[in-house]
Order: sequence, then structure tokens, then C-alpha cells
Amino acid sequence: MATHAAVGAPQPKVLLNHRLPAPLPPFAAAVAALLDLNAVTRSVGPGQEIVSEGRRCSSAFLITEGIAIRYRILRDGQRQILKFVLPGDFVGVRSCFFESALYSTKTLTDAAIAVVPLARLIDLFDSHPGLAAKMLRLFAREAAADAERLILLGRRPARDRIAHFLLELLVRLQTVGLADERSYRLPLTQEMIGDSLGLSIPYVNRVLHQLRDDGLVRIKDHVVIIDDIEELSAIADFEDSYLRPLSIADMTEPE
Repeated sequence: MATHAAVGAPQPKVLLNHRLPAPLPPFAAAVAALLDLNAVTRSVGPGQEIVSEGRRCSSAFLITEGIAIRYRILRDGQRQILKFVLPGDFVGVRSCFFESALYSTKTLTDAAIAVVPLARLIDLFDSHPGLAAKMLRLFAREAAADAERLILLGRRPARDRIAHFLLELLVRLQTVGLADERSYRLPLTQEMIGDSLGLSIPYVNRVLHQLRDDGLVRIKDHVVIIDDIEELSAIADFEDSYLRPLSIADMTEPE
């Protein structure tokens, strides 16, 4: 999915280095340290399934490096991408509570994955109740993101959807040190954007060309550069508070 730079568009410096592992968010880092997950972390290549829809899931998986997608394949063969999974995200926790996994998760890049048996995770919550509270915060953030996605798909036109999608990825990748102020590297294709937002590839192509021609977004060689964050945010009605829930300390402060 290559595009050409818009004439006269600003040229922000891209400061991205995937040779360095992304820093884990505090909750994920605490779980990794307490369970000594370095001992059970394995490396996998791109295109490998971590969780398979329809199969029993009795362990959670912590992504410590790399990027994956959570998705479902429909009966007609179409794919719906539900989430881009980043370092520090847990995969499969919710699937453990069902007879079989509801969705699949597959790596997009080289990745490092730590296996966390659900029983060990629950035991950890018993001995460290603060971690259980942080897990609830994590689930609250995911629920808010899921709700935002429903609004996005149900009530916003294609241009707004794509703008919102690219901005959300920017904020999430910045959180784990995989994006600079305005740009990020991701093996993102027009097909993936369409599968995330319920749009056809030709429609995605037209919208991306429009955004490029308007001097708002460029995508080239897997690098997304947002030339005008303020204008793109206005188009998408994007406000990132749903990605930044209150800390446990803020929640428990007396009023």
C-alpha cells in the first residue's frame, strides 16, 4: 500500500526502531516479573496463530515484543479484524472463560510471547490483589475501545472511520514506544484496513488517496505519517480519553 507524498506536505522525521523491544506497560511488566515469564517466553515468526477460534484455551499469552491481530473468519470467508495486539497486551484471557476460543490471534511480525496458564494468573491475583484491580482497568479500557469501534462502524462515514483508525493506532503505539509524534511503522495493508472497518479495498484506496491529496496522511513502505494531526482529529471526531482510563490511585482517592 504505497502512496506518494503530497506536494508541499511537511516532512516529519520518522524516528522508529524495531530492533529495540518496546517497553511493557507497568501492569504487564509486573506480571512478567512476578511469574518470571522470561523463562517461558518463546519467539515466533510472522503469520503464526497464537489462539485459534473454536479450540479450547486454558492459558493467556502476554505479547512482550511484536504485533498481532485478533480476528474472526466468517462463513463466507471474509475476515473481521477486531484488534491490533501490541506489546503488553494479553491474548486469550477472555477465551479461557468459554468452552472454546471465540476469536483467533495471529502474529503480523516477529514476536515474543509468554505463556501464562490461567490458574497461575488467578493465583497471582489472590496473592497480589492490586494486580487484579489493574487487570480490571485493562478490561475497562478494552471495553471502551470496543464500544468506540461500534460507534465508528455504525455511525461514521468511511473517511472518518479510516482517519479515526489511523489516529487510534498512533496513540496506542506511542504508549509502548513504537511511534514518534506523528508516525509509526506497521505492516499495514489496505486489506487490513478494510477488514478492520468493513470497507472494500477499492473504497479504502480512494479514501487514502483523498487523505494524501488533502495533505493529511501518507503511507509508504509500511510507514504511516500523519501530516496534520489536528485536522485529521477534527475530521474523525477523535478524542483519546477512552484509551487513557484513570489510574487505580486516582480511582481510589476520596472525593
